[in-house]
Amino acid sequence: MPNTSPTANPLREGLTGRAQPEPCSLVIFGASGDLTHRKLVPALYNLAADGALPPAINVVGFARRDKTDELFRRELGEAARKYSRQPVVDALWESFAASICYHRSEFDNLSGYESLAKLLNELDAARGTCGNRLFYLAAAPDQFEVILENLSRSGLNKPVAGGWSRVIVEKPFGNDLPSARHLNDLVEGVFPEKETYRIDHYLGKETAQNIMVLRFANALFEAMWNARYIDHVQITASEPLGVENRAGYYEKSGALRDMVQNHLLQLLCLTAMEPPTGLDADAIRDEKVKVLRSLRPLEGDDVFRHVIRAQYGAGAINGKRVVAYRDEANVDPESTAETYVALQVNVDNWRWAGVPFFVRVGKRLPKAGTEIAVHFKSVPPVLFKATGEAVDDNVLVIRIQPDEGVSLRMSAKMPGSSLRIEPVKMDFHYGTSFGKATPEAYERLLLDAMSGDPTLFARRDEVEEAWKFVDAIHAAWSTRSDDLAFYSAGTWGPTEAEELIKRHGTTWRRL
Repeated sequence: MPNTSPTANPLREGLTGRAQPEPCSLVIFGASGDLTHRKLVPALYNLAADGALPPAINVVGFARRDKTDELFRRELGEAARKYSRQPVVDALWESFAASICYHRSEFDNLSGYESLAKLLNELDAARGTCGNRLFYLAAAPDQFEVILENLSRSGLNKPVAGGWSRVIVEKPFGNDLPSARHLNDLVEGVFPEKETYRIDHYLGKETAQNIMVLRFANALFEAMWNARYIDHVQITASEPLGVENRAGYYEKSGALRDMVQNHLLQLLCLTAMEPPTGLDADAIRDEKVKVLRSLRPLEGDDVFRHVIRAQYGAGAINGKRVVAYRDEANVDPESTAETYVALQVNVDNWRWAGVPFFVRVGKRLPKAGTEIAVHFKSVPPVLFKATGEAVDDNVLVIRIQPDEGVSLRMSAKMPGSSLRIEPVKMDFHYGTSFGKATPEAYERLLLDAMSGDPTLFARRDEVEEAWKFVDAIHAAWSTRSDDLAFYSAGTWGPTEAEELIKRHGTTWRRL
């Protein structure tokens, strides 16, 4: 598709300037699913609207249902109008939709892949996509193995002359360390690691990317980013939604596997990592792996001292009554799956010795939001002690979603003849500061995969180190269930979580 923006630039913003993504064919396995309709196609349309797509692109939907190109395009157009971050312009949509086609096949049918190869060759010749292929596994995880096997048997994993062949793997990357290793072995047998892109959409969010810039481009923060000045760090992911239609998955995963193993440990790594030797992908990912390897293991009785798991009961969200998790459809009435988890994590290295990281995630909480709050140590109280004025600690808050930005709480004197100290906030919002909406995470990640930049994607050793940490907690949980706590929907979690952080002399920050 032609690059339609009059302001298209051969370099785009990021950690480094990168060339425009190369012409390619994007094949989406599981193209009839929610991910394609809610995230991938709206992201592609927004990239087209911004003039960021390569000058030639093919989007091929691969799925089991029987439908024509026209029906597929019409369905995707309706989804784009519903989920796009910017209004859909009919003329632009029609131009973009011309690059979309549908290929019907069962995932286990080798002939479907052979006919896909023929289709891609024809599209390369007609549209100049140069034999570059990007395969996106947006199907259910239990289909990954058969898709990878048939990509290999059909030869689609091998780049044609002058082109490249890459694969994007959606989370979950397994459900424990053995299954993650098995999946990684399967992928590695078909695509080399350098052509494998394990996608975690949290890393595509603008503020997550900005953590490194905030730290390493500002001497003010980097000089104080250590145990000498920081008291503790809180990482929170909160959502008012319940399990919705994901009960089958959630019963097997729970909050620890669903969110902590990937999203929140990735945020912890970005917060705690050492300065990389450069901005290339492996230099950054090397430092993240070092953080994961420095995590103090939580095993045996330590799990029950430093990890709280809980499940929501009946309550109210925004004034509306909601049922308990155990009363949700397709949930075991005696389920022990956790919908909330809070844990104290320690990074045992020189920079973070003695600084606890408190991590929590929960469903049916009062407010939606994800943030990192860096709490600095208190100043000595002697100077203002005689006035009776309390001085609040400085807190740097990095908001990942929904209102992306950064704020810093500090103390100031209130106007007047007496000395009164009050906390004030310096606040930075991406939308207002830069005058434009931040791109959706999938927009950035799709562009990076087309450009061959794996910086914001998880490497094999990252995934496996994270599972190693999480599996030890699950191993302890499997020995008993009397530690499962409960909280009412619409509250901020169980009292046990408050007790966990209170032992450090502090409380959870309210979003």
